[in-house]
Amino acid sequence: MRHLLDTRTLSLIEALRLLDVSEEMRDTQSREIRKLPTLRGKTVVNLFFEDSTRTRISFEAAAKRLSADVINFAAKGSSISKGESLQDTAQTLQAMGADAVVIRHGASGAPRTLAASGWISAGVVNAGDGTHEHPTQALLDAFTIRKRFFGADSRGHDLAGLQVTIVGDVLHSRVARSNVWLLTTLGADVTLVAPPTLVPQDVSSWPVRIVYDLDEAIDAGPDAIMMLRVQLERMKAAYFPSEREYSRQWGLDAARLARLPADSIVMHPGPMNRGMEISADAADSPRSTVLEQVANGVSVRMAALYLLLAGERETTHEKEDAR
Repeated sequence: MRHLLDTRTLSLIEALRLLDVSEEMRDTQSREIRKLPTLRGKTVVNLFFEDSTRTRISFEAAAKRLSADVINFAAKGSSISKGESLQDTAQTLQAMGADAVVIRHGASGAPRTLAASGWISAGVVNAGDGTHEHPTQALLDAFTIRKRFFGADSRGHDLAGLQVTIVGDVLHSRVARSNVWLLTTLGADVTLVAPPTLVPQDVSSWPVRIVYDLDEAIDAGPDAIMMLRVQLERMKAAYFPSEREYSRQWGLDAARLARLPADSIVMHPGPMNRGMEISADAADSPRSTVLEQVANGVSVRMAALYLLLAGERETTHEKEDAR
């Protein structure tokens, strides 16, 4: 794997490979010594043009647990805030000897531009670009679903037959887009639920069912329901009457939680607007996978960096046997 830029172009074989290697990485994290020598001598740069807590820390933890050197590069307070271009920044990282660049950027397509530019020879991982995609979030979501439904060793399993409902601000959500493509590639049936104003203009090519009524979607009995954060910071107009009205019509409250099938799970990519798209009852219930998603994110990002920088040379177990 040369780069990880999106989930739309991932094949089923590639997606399962990422999930299976994530399983291997997760196994190593339950040991007393969690650090692996796999990427010793490699340099991973976290290049974040947008604020982030979970994703940046998760990638940093993943790289360090693989023994890579990590450089955190935030746009605020750097030369970027003085007008430096992406090209100049990339060439600076190239001169520093970066082996992988994890980039989050407000412009859709920025990671692909970086990967295709020739400015840098490093592998590129998209950590979220504009409203386009966030592939490692979708991978950790799929990994979490797979673990919940197929148990301790879910290697090789796809998600065929599972129904996943994604609810909320689809218009601004790169998480929703990445999940749509990945989950359908893995065989899941995906339903999107949102106010009409928060559905992208043309979704005719998306392999999903669109519903505007959350209660109707819940009555269909989804195996997993994923609540999206309402991204108020990206909204320049009134997309719904009020936050209270949004919560009433499209929020997962205690009553809707109780109507879900007994074995269904509740997901959220975080950060959560508690009391708006999700209630405390739902967020903190035994059905909730929110904290599992955060923990699984480290394993998934370890797998992505491993496949980018160590490739198919040897498996994790072969590496451990050589120690």
